[in-house]
Amino acid sequence: MAPACMSSEAKPEPQFVPITFVDTTGEEIEVQAQVGKHLLDVAQDNDIELEGACGGECACATCHLVFDPDVYDTLPDKIDEEDDMLDLAFELTDTSRLGCQITVREDFAGIRIRVPDDGY
Repeated sequence: MAPACMSSEAKPEPQFVPITFVDTTGEEIEVQAQVGKHLLDVAQDNDIELEGACGGECACATCHLVFDPDVYDTLPDKIDEEDDMLDLAFELTDTSRLGCQITVREDFAGIRIRVPDDGY
């Protein structure tokens, strides 16, 4: 009897898109962000100073990011908990979101995201 065939389907390679983080000094750091990853994880994986004190559980505001209005308008709606946490953020803007709540998409290629001063 012949052995059972194993699936030869390979897992698709992860996709990456270039994203530029702008730090508190104005320095621009371009990174390759994996599609499907949260921006908090992308920042931390690339040594961008973004704390994420709660571990990405939407229980703090230390992964606060500021988006350009045209990008912000394409983001999914905020949940109530994110809105509550953003009330605690320094330098809050109309286009502020938490990095733990935003997942990288293919259409993020080339976007710029500002990391505001965390007040410390």
